Amino acid sequence: MSRIGRLPIPVPKGVTVDIQKNTVRVKGPKGELQRTFDPDIQVKLEDNQVVVQRPTDNRRHRALHGLTRALLNNMVVGVSQGFVRRLQIEGVGYRAQLQDQDLVLNVGYSHPVVIEPPDGISFEVEKSYRGISVLGIDKEVVGEMAARIRRVRPPEPYKGKGIRYEGEYVRRKAGKAGKV
Repeated sequence: MSRIGRLPIPVPKGVTVDIQKNTVRVKGPKGELQRTFDPDIQVKLEDNQVVVQRPTDNRRHRALHGLTRALLNNMVVGVSQGFVRRLQIEGVGYRAQLQDQDLVLNVGYSHPVVIEPPDGISFEVEKSYRGISVLGIDKEVVGEMAARIRRVRPPEPYKGKGIRYEGEYVRRKAGKAGKV
């Protein structure tokens, strides 16, 4: 049996889970999320815990079992605590700033790059203009938005300039001087 799929999801105080057929709606202090799951997988609410069950042990049901449980857990955590993805900017003259809700990046191009947040996403910029935080309740959307920001100027291997995830290791190369 799936080790992840077997685990029940505890529902914290202030969070309500509404299950109708194969659609699950989760409401919490940070917002509301809704998702439709495969009709073969059963989602039940028992003793203030969400339980995911599969009908058979065939390969497809085993795969969907853990996936469904992980997605439901992300929904519950998102509406209760929210998700944050942090990015760092490295490079001389590289900076980020907020203009209303939009993120404006100056990262070595002839023009500033303006990124508008989708619904449910907000940005925060550190006072040093070198750190960006992407905040939201949907883990999938937060991760995708952070990846889009990183794609504007990914870190290069010679000087390490660019936008990287917090704690990301960028492999460095020697360059011309290393050639003997």
